[in-house]
Amino acid sequence: MTHPFFTRREMLTRCGMGLGSLALTHMLGAANFTNPQAPKAPPLPAKAKRVIHLFMNGGPSHVDTFDPKPSLQKYAGKAIPITLKTERRTGAAFPSPFEFKKYGQSGTEISEIFAPLGEHADDMCVIRSMMSDIPNHEPSLMMMNCGEVRQVRPSFGSWITYGLGSENQNLPGFIVLCPDGLPTQGTQNWRSAFLPGAFQGTQINTRETEIDKLIENIQNHYSTRQEQRRQLDLLGELNKKYQENRQEDALLESRVQSFELAFRMQMEADDTFDLSKEPESAHKAYGTGFQGRQMMIARRLLERGVRFVQVWHGQGQPWDSHDDIKTNHGKLAAECAQPIAALLRDLKQRGLLDDTLVIWGGEFGRTPTVELPDVGANSGMSNGRDHNPYGFSMWVAGGGFKRGYVHGATDEFGFAAAENKVHVHDLHATLLHQLGFDHEKFTYRYAGRDFRLTDVHGNLVKELLA
Repeated sequence: MTHPFFTRREMLTRCGMGLGSLALTHMLGAANFTNPQAPKAPPLPAKAKRVIHLFMNGGPSHVDTFDPKPSLQKYAGKAIPITLKTERRTGAAFPSPFEFKKYGQSGTEISEIFAPLGEHADDMCVIRSMMSDIPNHEPSLMMMNCGEVRQVRPSFGSWITYGLGSENQNLPGFIVLCPDGLPTQGTQNWRSAFLPGAFQGTQINTRETEIDKLIENIQNHYSTRQEQRRQLDLLGELNKKYQENRQEDALLESRVQSFELAFRMQMEADDTFDLSKEPESAHKAYGTGFQGRQMMIARRLLERGVRFVQVWHGQGQPWDSHDDIKTNHGKLAAECAQPIAALLRDLKQRGLLDDTLVIWGGEFGRTPTVELPDVGANSGMSNGRDHNPYGFSMWVAGGGFKRGYVHGATDEFGFAAAENKVHVHDLHATLLHQLGFDHEKFTYRYAGRDFRLTDVHGNLVKELLA
């Protein structure tokens, strides 16, 4: 029996917004509320099925990693003939303290601090002409993760799980491995925003090693699984009755789905995150540090059908080397280079690399000029670099991208993209294409307009594709 009284919201909905409610009901009904993360086929032929995004938080220096610039040595200590506005004051040319070496048949040049990746040079597509918009962390993080520098928008991982669902219904489709708390901008880096809440990233603090600390409340010590199932079924019935007069409330549905997923995770999370089941040879290959654990967990998640895994390197901005770049970048690369190489080797040996997109990079690069010590961001030393959105490097492996290929170039000194420029919007458009989506048609209607990851920008970079 329908309750004889209306709430204020129900009266306004029925009397003043009837047509709008019908449209909203149809729109929400189009979403698969019964199982929002059920696997879906993309609308176009796809080369990739899953994504792992290795996020080097803080902005690694391209001229010290994947973009060698001999001219910096020639101009060492001198002004360079390129002047661009930076966030802080910089001075003369600052040569890289690291040596570069050519690797593989492709001859891709890689810094000594990432030497373990040399064995994969012929699998990597290095983009040396990346560009973003703003030289601060907050908007640049939002651009790289969400395609927008100002407004909170759905993250790349949320878009992918919205479009493709997940192949494993007992784990979240979008998992974020982020140690030691939240990065700058916090959960906005992986939130679903106006997409249904089921597509938001689930953060796991991989600094922890025990399953109960990795995922809080993963084990129920008070009820049997059968009792939990009966409780959820009852809760589902109550929520269904509540929703009958409320046009399928999306927020309530997201909460219901989170309860269901939490229940199902108890069946698989223990096994997935239990690295003691890995052979000793795997632990040796990945290394004993937390980055090794992260990469091993990431590979296990991909094997089990998780659609999108984002692996963060550190809390705050660890790659933000405003000073002492030799020590800081050297230490950071030592933490992750071997584990990343082991991950690529594992994916390749297990036949997963061909249809997995492996993305490496940060939110921007760093200046080829030295940051001056009177600006407050460093420790009074003249041996670091400021933020640089004008030109930087990223690389992609697998997923139908060219192998052993270097795309584009920065200028002679590495200050700005100069040849075959690739904006973040262009990268997103190209990644979506490899996953089976036309970035201009992959939209979600919200607040009266169609939104997309690339907003009103972005071009497919065909030269990157095999």
